Amino acid sequence: MRILIDYESRYSYSRAARFIVQALRLTPRSTEAQQVRDWRIETDVDTRLRRSEDAFGNIVHTLYTERPTDSLTVRVTGEVATSDTGGVLKGLPERLPPIVYLRDSDLTHADPALRAFADTVGSGDDLSRLHRLNAMIHDEVAFMVGSTTADHTAADAFAQKQGVCQDHAQVFIACARRLGIPARYISGHLHRTDGAIDQDAAHAWAEGWVQGLGWVGFDPANGICPTEHYVRVASGLDALGASPIRGTSYGGGKETLSVNVRVRQMQQGQQQQQQQQSQDQGSAPS
Repeated sequence: MRILIDYESRYSYSRAARFIVQALRLTPRSTEAQQVRDWRIETDVDTRLRRSEDAFGNIVHTLYTERPTDSLTVRVTGEVATSDTGGVLKGLPERLPPIVYLRDSDLTHADPALRAFADTVGSGDDLSRLHRLNAMIHDEVAFMVGSTTADHTAADAFAQKQGVCQDHAQVFIACARRLGIPARYISGHLHRTDGAIDQDAAHAWAEGWVQGLGWVGFDPANGICPTEHYVRVASGLDALGASPIRGTSYGGGKETLSVNVRVRQMQQGQQQQQQQQSQDQGSAPS
């Protein structure tokens, strides 16, 4: 499958911000399950972008504005060719050993209720337990837009038995670590099978470490493992570590954020046109 992504974040300030600095974890890496064919980051004001890599192996662009501004739009457009690997992640360079992902964090701390819930997963090999955990969270925690904020923890979402994909992923991570299985948070994009193209935000799921297989993806919000409909972008201990955009502004007053995401499949006609253009370019005289 070839997936086209258009992801736009617009920041507005009540007073012109003198200086804005942001860390952008918006650029995916190619793996066996996805090949990044085209990817661009654009802004509507003068900025500098410096590319680097964080401790988790994510591609990070640090953005700096050049002059005072009352608004900033960061737009990402790209094309990724995907395939279904049954949720198994292969072909990605790992910077840290799996044991690091047993580390607790404020957003994924397992309170007594989460620990008790995790203990009901039962015995078996790690892969079977993770599949059961994925299904249990899907059944236990309802998907409800607006029921939580970015500051809500796994314990908060589990207590109210509802949340969004970020919450489902963090509940999964908290429980997996309770079971002694390394787990991490994944941010990315989902091509929806119901035909919806416009989305309110990026998607999130989790990965658990299985000896002999490596990292395996689980999406408890949908009760499945990632398929060819998923584009993986960044990972971290929790949502904070894999956040698409984090940053600060100086002197900007109140900040307002709006996000628009469009994820769609490239149609056959578009693919043929693109292939023809590539052939024409390849045959052009030098």
